[in-house]
Amino acid sequence: MTRTTPPRPVDAEALFPALAGHRRTSTRLHPRSGTPAADDSSVAGPLLWPAGEPWPVCTAAHRKGRGHLLSDVRLRRRILDGAWHRDPATGPTDAEREVLGSLRPGRHAPYIGDADPVPLLAVAQLFARDVPDLTGPEGCDLLQVLWCPFEAHGPDRTVDVVLKWRRAGDVGGVLAVMPEPVVVGRAECVPNACVLHPEQVVEHEYEGLLDEDLQESVEAWEGGDDEGEDGDGNGDGDSDGAWGTRAPSGFGTYEEYAAAMAAAHADEDAEVTYRGDLSIAPGWKVGGFASWHLTDPADIDCGTCGTPMPPLLTVAAGEWDGGCESWIPLEDRAAVPDSRISDPTGVHLGRGLMRVHTYPASPAHPHRLSFQ
Repeated sequence: MTRTTPPRPVDAEALFPALAGHRRTSTRLHPRSGTPAADDSSVAGPLLWPAGEPWPVCTAAHRKGRGHLLSDVRLRRRILDGAWHRDPATGPTDAEREVLGSLRPGRHAPYIGDADPVPLLAVAQLFARDVPDLTGPEGCDLLQVLWCPFEAHGPDRTVDVVLKWRRAGDVGGVLAVMPEPVVVGRAECVPNACVLHPEQVVEHEYEGLLDEDLQESVEAWEGGDDEGEDGDGNGDGDSDGAWGTRAPSGFGTYEEYAAAMAAAHADEDAEVTYRGDLSIAPGWKVGGFASWHLTDPADIDCGTCGTPMPPLLTVAAGEWDGGCESWIPLEDRAAVPDSRISDPTGVHLGRGLMRVHTYPASPAHPHRLSFQ
């Protein structure tokens, strides 16, 4: 089943022509619960991994035997999902609640030492044929993402992400059973198996990174631009309005700007904002822009050469939130609310969003992570 993002409530570049210089495409992955195969793009599905190639392991020293049993995490989710399908109003049965109550974190694998190597968890597999915005080493058409599911790595104390690029056609015999860690640090580090429904969309840069005039134009539009107006789009002479009589960036005259604003708001049933509706798509995606809605924008530069690194992959806690309803795919609107659709992967890293940044021209340069 395809997923179709509705057209934006208004045409951002018609409102603000200068935004044409701040546009970029991204591919929304639209993960949904399913049973992917090894030759499918997926989240947490089987990887097209060569049978003779060693599986990546975590060798960093941190607590690895204490946390949640991976099998318990999956059992809990199966019980809750079954209860939802059976009757969302009543929830789990008494017997199921008893089982859920027994699934607790603890020292489940005391035989695993802090410095012992443990298998990484398969997180995502993306084929270039499915994901138009996937950019990697020349000749490679497959990206495989794995991580250590303990938030114990680096200064941000998060998962350790490993990227594996390869040519799918070079993979011969495929590994039949993927190694997995016995214990995970948090249940929210474990993704549910999902099939993908990739869709390319247009994004516009985060508002705080636009030039000053363009930011002011957006702010004035969002505020209705009604301060100091006399009704015909002109200031009342005291220049107390957001713009006075100065034409915002991209417009020849203030009157042109006022007319465009009036037309844009004429048929709106709900409040439309640049950040929520016209800028950056929510959810798991490849490419596009980074949102800085919780912190000031940060420079994510390559540690090797200093080149700015765009986001390659965004891992999100949900497919949309309260400020992003206009991004809900048409095919999913009848099912809202349903956490199995709005939060299909079950992953929650940092404060809800993690990005993997790369320097496409030099894939050997280490990637970096950023969080919101």
